[in-house]
Amino acid sequence: METQNSTVVTEFILYGLTQSQDAQLLVFVLVLIFYLIILPGNFLIIFTIRSDPGLSAPLYFFLGNLAFLDVSYSFIVAPRMLVDFFSEKKVISYRCCITQLFFLHFLGAGEMFLLVVMAFDRYTAICRPLHYSTIMNSRVCYALLLALWVGGFAHSIVQVALILHLPFCGPNRLDNFFCDVPQVIKLACTDTFVVELLMVSNSGLLTVLCFLGLLSSYAVILCRVQGQSSEGKKKAVSTCTTHIIIVFLMFGPAIFIYTRPFRALPADKVVAVFHTVIFPLMNPVIYTLRNQEVKASMWKLLNQYVV
Repeated sequence: METQNSTVVTEFILYGLTQSQDAQLLVFVLVLIFYLIILPGNFLIIFTIRSDPGLSAPLYFFLGNLAFLDVSYSFIVAPRMLVDFFSEKKVISYRCCITQLFFLHFLGAGEMFLLVVMAFDRYTAICRPLHYSTIMNSRVCYALLLALWVGGFAHSIVQVALILHLPFCGPNRLDNFFCDVPQVIKLACTDTFVVELLMVSNSGLLTVLCFLGLLSSYAVILCRVQGQSSEGKKKAVSTCTTHIIIVFLMFGPAIFIYTRPFRALPADKVVAVFHTVIFPLMNPVIYTLRNQEVKASMWKLLNQYVV
C-alpha cells in the first residue's frame, strides 16, 4: 500500500483456500490431476468438432464454443490457485484483481447465455423440426454467438464499473483464493448497501431468471416429446437430461454465491472451487460422454493421429 493524504490499497492479500498445509497439499494434488486429465479432453472436443465435417450441426457448433468458454474460464482461477499453494504470502495487485474479476464474469455470463442459446436450439430441433434448418441457419448461429459475447461483456463491465467507483483505503485481506465481487466489496471503506443491491440484481437476479427459464424450456420440450416415437423420444430425453445436468452444475453454485447477502459462510470456498475449477471443465465432457456422434468422431480422430 502507499500513502498520499490517505492510505490507498494497491494490492490485496489472499487468505487462500485453507491454512492447513496438509489440506493444501491434498487439494493441490487433486486439482492438478483433475486439471491435467480433463483439460486436454476439452481441447480434444474442440479439435474434433472443428475437424469433422459431419459435426457441423448447430448443436455441435455450440458445444465446441462451450468447450472453448469452459477452457478459457478454467484459466482465470486454477493456475494462480495452484501456484499460490506454495506461496507464503499470496498477493495480487489491484489491477490484476479487477482484471480477474472482469474475465470471471465476462466468460461466466457468456457461458450462461450460451446455455440459453443451446436450450433454444434444442427446443427448435425437437418442437419445430420442419423449420429447424431455416431457423437455425449459420447466419443465425453466428448472430446468437455474437449476442452472447456482447451480453457477457455488458454484464461484466457493469460489475467492474461499480467496483472501480468504490474507495479502498483500509484493509486489503481477501478471504478467498481469487478476486470476486462479494469479497472485494467488503473491503471498501464506505457504505456499500446500494452497491450490494446492484450487484445482487445484476448477477443474482439474472442467474435465477436464466435458471428458471431454462428449466421451464426443458419441461416444455419433455412434454412435447411424449407423443413422438420411442426412438425419437429416447434421443430427445437423453439430450435434455444432459442439458439439465449442466444447468444445475452451472447455476447451482452461482445462485448460492450471488443471490444472498454478502456474508461469509463456511461452504463458500468449497462451492467456489467447484464453480471456478471443477464444473467448467466437466461440462463439455458430460455432453460428449452422452453423445454417440462426438464419441465416435473422437475415437476415429485418435486412431488416425495416435494409433
